[in-house]
Amino acid sequence: MSAARLKWYGWGREGEGMSDDERAFVLGRYHEKFGRDAFDTLATPSLQDLALPAPRVVPPSALSAYCSVERYDRAAHTYGKSYPDYVRAMLGQFDCAPDVVAYPRNEAEIAAVMDWAGEVGASLAPFGGGSSVCGGVEHRRDERRKGAVTIDLRQLSKVLQVDATSRAALIQGGAFGPALEQQLKPHGLTLRHFPQSFEYSTLGGWIATRSGGHFASLYTHIDDLVESLRVVTPSGIAETRRLPGSGAGPSPDRMFVGSEGILGVISQAWMRLQPKPIHRAGASLRFPTFFAAARAVRAIAQAGLYPANCRILDPHEAYNTGAGDGSAAIMVLAFESGDHPLDAWMKRALECGADHGGIVETGGADAHRDGAAGLWRNAFIRMPYAREFLTPAGLIVDTFETSITWERFEPFHDAIKTATEQAILEATGVKGEVTCRFTHIYPDGPAPYFSFHALGRHGALLQQWQAIKNAASDALIAAGGTITHHHAVGRDHRPWYDRQRPELFAAALRAVKGALDPRGVMNPGVLIDP
Repeated sequence: MSAARLKWYGWGREGEGMSDDERAFVLGRYHEKFGRDAFDTLATPSLQDLALPAPRVVPPSALSAYCSVERYDRAAHTYGKSYPDYVRAMLGQFDCAPDVVAYPRNEAEIAAVMDWAGEVGASLAPFGGGSSVCGGVEHRRDERRKGAVTIDLRQLSKVLQVDATSRAALIQGGAFGPALEQQLKPHGLTLRHFPQSFEYSTLGGWIATRSGGHFASLYTHIDDLVESLRVVTPSGIAETRRLPGSGAGPSPDRMFVGSEGILGVISQAWMRLQPKPIHRAGASLRFPTFFAAARAVRAIAQAGLYPANCRILDPHEAYNTGAGDGSAAIMVLAFESGDHPLDAWMKRALECGADHGGIVETGGADAHRDGAAGLWRNAFIRMPYAREFLTPAGLIVDTFETSITWERFEPFHDAIKTATEQAILEATGVKGEVTCRFTHIYPDGPAPYFSFHALGRHGALLQQWQAIKNAASDALIAAGGTITHHHAVGRDHRPWYDRQRPELFAAALRAVKGALDPRGVMNPGVLIDP
């Protein structure tokens, strides 16, 4: 992260964004969708225009060398990247800005910040790249808290050790995706974990949120890649044993994976690696309907082929991203290996597609970059930049993801889509659009990823978004899905997470929290109540 600093408002680094052509394409889709030639667009404030509250706590001299109360640091660590985060930042609402941002350089400094936060009665929120889309990194104002401290681990960014024999590496928690992969490259190895936020998120953040990578099957969730962990908690350091597998009781690794910063800070981890791929095969297929494409995906998943990519886009999703003309569902299919050619795997997957009406559009070793696959891939990587100008235009554009077993998928899809479309109409008075794609696939079910598009009204954007979010989330839980497949719980998903989890598990989690964080300093309000 030696390049330009990350934006305090928007995606990526300062100076980055969509090109004029990309902006015109995206806005063109919305002009067409809502029959508008122009949108009522607000100007976003400058950093100097923000009214930040005065810090309520000031770090002692022993911590001052790696703590900041500067305007940029506080503003850039106030929010994540959710839709309501963008709205509040656009409106200059920074009442919940952290009082102090700490950049510890080692575990001793992490522990020192924790001790100080506990002593002064401040909340402490771990912060990786700040790409949370569910309210996972912000401090909600609470009169019981005397201050708010954010702890940013970007100074702990090294690959400390590589074990080529066992194909694993010891990596610090603050390593951003590109820096991590660059350090592994000389060894011919890769972590092979590429979430959409890859450039602007960290290993510790991936582990804490049970991140899902870009790959559709097999080793896609970060859970599968963790070999052991070292975690700094307010009660001391917890380090798990490095093993390929163990049957010794409940897994301590699993207790910290997905803990979302409520138990401690992940300082380093041994991670399982893969060889760099040298064999690739890809294709894109057209299907008459989204459900026909879904049945083909089920056949591929249950055949044990484990494609690197097996996404399907419904016709509207394909059209919105430029990957299709809106007349057909699209499948983006790819295999890769660091060991063997993939002709047999691709041949069988294409047979599964053909069995359900799939017609090949493109194919070959570079098909993942060509045709519909290439267009979708580019849109996938670039789309986060669009929120910077869509939100000021009063457009409510957001996503939510879930998972469900195959036998329930089709009625589940229709119920979620209908509920969300109705909520958009009721909240805004204007017909919106809900689209769907698959991000991950399993033998027993898919992970559907829904996008919704609504024409909002300035002055009511947060209320309109919340009404749509509530309806969609209620429908997910009522129909038996999960409130999140890979976006984490944070604060935004808490009401539905509380309904999804067993109450006895919640009681056990509170007991663990009490043992590791007896003062309740760490990320209060996430996963469980303070």
